[in-house]
Amino acid sequence: MLRFSRRNFLTQLTCLAGLGMARPLTATRLLFPQPATTDLFPLSLAEWSLHRTLQSGKLSNLDFPDEARRLGFAGVEYVNAFFKQHAKDRGYLGELRRRCDQAGVQSLLIMCDGEGYLGDPDPAKRTQAIENHRKWIDAASFLGCHSIRVNAHSDGEREEQQHLAADGLRRLTELGAAEGIQVIVENHGGWSSDGQWLANVMREVDHPMCGTLPDFGNFYVGEVLYDRYEGVEQMMPFAKAVSAKSHDFSENGEEKHTDYLRMLKIVFAAGYRGWIGVEYEGESMSEVDGILATRRLVEKVRTKIQLGQE
Repeated sequence: MLRFSRRNFLTQLTCLAGLGMARPLTATRLLFPQPATTDLFPLSLAEWSLHRTLQSGKLSNLDFPDEARRLGFAGVEYVNAFFKQHAKDRGYLGELRRRCDQAGVQSLLIMCDGEGYLGDPDPAKRTQAIENHRKWIDAASFLGCHSIRVNAHSDGEREEQQHLAADGLRRLTELGAAEGIQVIVENHGGWSSDGQWLANVMREVDHPMCGTLPDFGNFYVGEVLYDRYEGVEQMMPFAKAVSAKSHDFSENGEEKHTDYLRMLKIVFAAGYRGWIGVEYEGESMSEVDGILATRRLVEKVRTKIQLGQE
């Protein structure tokens, strides 16, 4: 199933109450040695890659940094749904930060869902959505992240939604900038999965602390599939993070729906040299196997680009 499902998970938040006491998925033995430091596309792990394991209680949000390190990642990208009740809990966040330090991984961003429409046509609801995100700015700052990832959801006609989303994002960005936290928008449904629309929103916001998080797979506008390569290219001038989304792999290790060489050449040509987050969302293999398959593919393509063999 290629349609993303992270937002659907918000309806299942009540199942998460016991995750804080969940058992670690595995011991800390590394499946891969930590890669040599490189300035080109260091790899992080998006927490949603393990959403089924987290939902089952076999892994908790506190265990996530150690699991990411075990899988060979140097950075982590959180999903707020997995610790929503702890957004303001400095004791919990302090323990999470301690575990990151212990595991030797860097907290990069928090993906925020379920906090209201930043482009809501109702001014009061739009303001409330901005306020709802404030706690995640604080949490991101405490954890040492560079950004929170938000959604640009709105209602109305295309151009109207652009103006409304830009207003909400600009105001939220000003709050984030005061704490050194960027506000970044993923193509995540609705008009946000239209690369040109989102690029126009960024131009209207016109703030250096507001940007995009191009995701290789989330390019459905309603039921219409937007060209993913064109969409990423349109978003890259504003990119502050990149998500290497994957679903299914061929026998030779290629992602069946995204040409990773073509996609990463677009990312490289835009001048981006930052983190790339691995986000496996398929069902044809285990989450760990899918994560590792994605990692191997990105590393293979990265090497080709570095050696000029593309």
